[in-house]
Amino acid sequence: MTDSQTTPSFRLAYVPGVTPTKWVRIWNERLPDVPLTLVAVSPGEAFELLRGGGADAGFVRLPVDRTDLSAIPLYTETTVVVIPKDHVVAAVDEVSAEDLADEIVLHPLDDTLPWDDQNLPGQPANERPATTADAIELVAAGVGVLAVPQSLARLHHRKDLTYRPLSEAPESRIALSWPQDATTDLVEDFIGIVRGRTVNSSRGRAQTPAAAPDQSKRKSPDKGGARRKPAAGKPTAKTGKTGKPTGKNGKSARSGSGGASKSAKRGKPGGRRS
Repeated sequence: MTDSQTTPSFRLAYVPGVTPTKWVRIWNERLPDVPLTLVAVSPGEAFELLRGGGADAGFVRLPVDRTDLSAIPLYTETTVVVIPKDHVVAAVDEVSAEDLADEIVLHPLDDTLPWDDQNLPGQPANERPATTADAIELVAAGVGVLAVPQSLARLHHRKDLTYRPLSEAPESRIALSWPQDATTDLVEDFIGIVRGRTVNSSRGRAQTPAAAPDQSKRKSPDKGGARRKPAAGKPTAKTGKTGKPTGKNGKSARSGSGGASKSAKRGKPGGRRS
């Protein structure tokens, strides 16, 4: 018996820019006895971490090698350009790649955007920064500008920098990935959470309450509360032979037939006077 079978746990990796808070909260509500551990990892190391068993699943950036990894695409991020607040580009609401033609556009080694080398906007820097964080520092120093997914611009926010949406640029897509040969029950549970399945979903395995009997197919016991509607024309305990309501003495209660209604005796309108 392995340790994971004795004390089950779940390790979730995530790359910078992804905020797994919502999914972790739902996991803790549904599986309070299975601790979830978050593992922060760089985009370049995420896939090897999954292959090596360092995490059960992870939020990664596409593309994913489907040879040995499974992936569920989740959402696509907006691409923005990070600039100093006093930059001329800050005066517009959206920037195009052509607007950056004369700018030095930094291209860090850990860039998460799938650029075609021939379509990189702007002018290249003399050297590529090692990381996105290093590129942000260069932008703040006025060396150039940086195109990144919006989540990374927020992650590296500085008071002296801002960003604008960048059109005509590739976009980064976030996916949930895990090793194909390690699709465990806990992985299935997390997939269900990410896909928005309820706790009672047919594929939601984790700690779901025992299935209740199918009430829709069970007949409610007849307690005699419901009465059958009498057939038209048949006598009942309070009707005459024709099924019409009668007065106190069995006579018709229609006005003018000698069996005046109680409302007429009390002087209420509705009775005809001769």
